[in-house]
Amino acid sequence: MKMSVEQPLWRALAGYRVLTMLYAVGVFVSAYHEYDRPAIAVGYYVVLFLWTLATLPRVQSAAACTRPFLAVDLAVALAGIVLTPLAADDRHIQIGGATLPSIWTAGSVLAFAIKGGWRWAAFASTPVAAANLIERGAPTRDTVHNVVLVWVASLAIGYVVEVARASERTLARALEIEAATRERERLARDIHDGVLQVLAMVQRRGAVIGGEAAELGRMAGEQEVALRTLVTGGLVPVPRPPEDTAGRPDGHGPAADPGAPVDLRTLLAPYAAARVSLAEPGAPVLLAPDTAREVAAAVGAALDNVRTHAGEGAGAWILVEDEPDDVIVTVRDDGPGIPEGRLAQAEGEGRLGVALSIRGRLRDIGGSAELVSVPGQGTEVELKVPKGTGITRGKAERG
Repeated sequence: MKMSVEQPLWRALAGYRVLTMLYAVGVFVSAYHEYDRPAIAVGYYVVLFLWTLATLPRVQSAAACTRPFLAVDLAVALAGIVLTPLAADDRHIQIGGATLPSIWTAGSVLAFAIKGGWRWAAFASTPVAAANLIERGAPTRDTVHNVVLVWVASLAIGYVVEVARASERTLARALEIEAATRERERLARDIHDGVLQVLAMVQRRGAVIGGEAAELGRMAGEQEVALRTLVTGGLVPVPRPPEDTAGRPDGHGPAADPGAPVDLRTLLAPYAAARVSLAEPGAPVLLAPDTAREVAAAVGAALDNVRTHAGEGAGAWILVEDEPDDVIVTVRDDGPGIPEGRLAQAEGEGRLGVALSIRGRLRDIGGSAELVSVPGQGTEVELKVPKGTGITRGKAERG
């Protein structure tokens, strides 16, 4: 069902125009003796009567109330104000008698307010104010009072309409999200009861049988992780992007703006697999493109070390934390750990995987990498990078 919080305002405006048209005619009849040329007033009221009734469908919605209609409607109101001195005698003008359209004029201004908000209301109120001053010949207290009243009322209603429209959009978006969430939960229940259980069983049976069945079980396990990530609302792991000679994802994404912030989660999602779990915030983790790619490459290097030194059967966990000033990515594994002094020995032998692929990358982007390993208890690599940093900044700090 389509909602419209402003629709009651349009219906009220239609009723207002009819009532104020009848009111203007009644005021003229009661002060008929104050008009030197009543034929002018009668001719105007005939036009006003026909125009008000003929345009009732126009003031039923914002779509029907077009700009040309608003312009002509305002012109009808202004014409009535300007014709008042020609139809009424001088005394009627001096005592501040009503103009020919009287308060019907406010309906034209309110149509602008409901259609376009407070800015349109201000635009329409200005010529009405000028026409009233011309009709009176000089600014009087009553004239200024009426002009200010119409101005303030139309601006207030225009502002309320803008707020109502924004609230309506927010509510519609919230309802869409709620509907999508409920559908996702329904699908998740169905998939969990069927597909995920089958994939898990294939993975276990394949590992027991061995041979080609083991490979089939491994593939089933990867698909289980991908499908579970999808139904729980996370990012869908995609095939891991190609790597360059340093083991860095190429990062050539489809982003239209090369300098636009990149969601780090999209670069880390490909690393999720059967034995690699990814835990991430529910909101985007935005970093500069070069920074995000270097952090993802460092994570890839850490996972390569897990596979190389802990074995293919080792499990790993990636944890992404979006702090107010920093982004922290932790990579843990359940391997045997690194013996004390092994890293220093590796650097001395020229094997610089941790020194360059991890610490060097983070240093270049102004961040830091800490490695903690206890023999028999696995290894933990903590990558920390300040928000808003890039490679150029890191290099500047170094040199």
